[in-house]
Amino acid sequence: MTALRINGTAIYRMIQDSYSKALSLVIAGGFHHWGHGSVVRPPVRVSGERWISVGSGVHFGAGCWLNADPIGMADAPVMLIGDGCSFAGGCVISAVSQVRIGREVLVARNVYIADHDHAYLDVSQAIMRQGVASVDQVIIGDGAWLGQNCVVTSGVRIGRGAVVAANAVVTKDVPDYSLAAGAPAKVVKSWVPATAQAAAH
Repeated sequence: MTALRINGTAIYRMIQDSYSKALSLVIAGGFHHWGHGSVVRPPVRVSGERWISVGSGVHFGAGCWLNADPIGMADAPVMLIGDGCSFAGGCVISAVSQVRIGREVLVARNVYIADHDHAYLDVSQAIMRQGVASVDQVIIGDGAWLGQNCVVTSGVRIGRGAVVAANAVVTKDVPDYSLAAGAPAKVVKSWVPATAQAAAH
């Protein structure tokens, strides 16, 4: 029974991997750039793919939504995702100006990243019809880690190797090699990179 169960799981994974790779090949042509070996796990929601650039070896888990809707005419991508990033699933990335995510960024489940907010001050209209506000670029440095359920708001820079704790709401910059936690998030710890420590000795 155990052997059968293991084989069944392996077959399921093989089918899932094959389907994900096939889907990725089908949708890749619509993107501004789609790097070699990048994969999406269905279901996935994509809007404005012509303004999205995805590096090589990127993984998008099931349930992600990539939304690019540039303000005005734009030829260049407004969402740039570097090589080797991993999005666990259920993540939302929305860009109207620029969201730039560096290389090998680790993103846990249900993370929300946007370079804008919804306008809401016109009481004569539903909020969904009021357009966007607070537009400002978001930059996430190489090798950062964003914990589960965190929110990254417009105008924020998260530094290289930084960590954002689960459930944090990031409204201000997080320096390189720092840990931010809370809502709103505050830096609670910083460290010297191991490479710099080794060079000092």
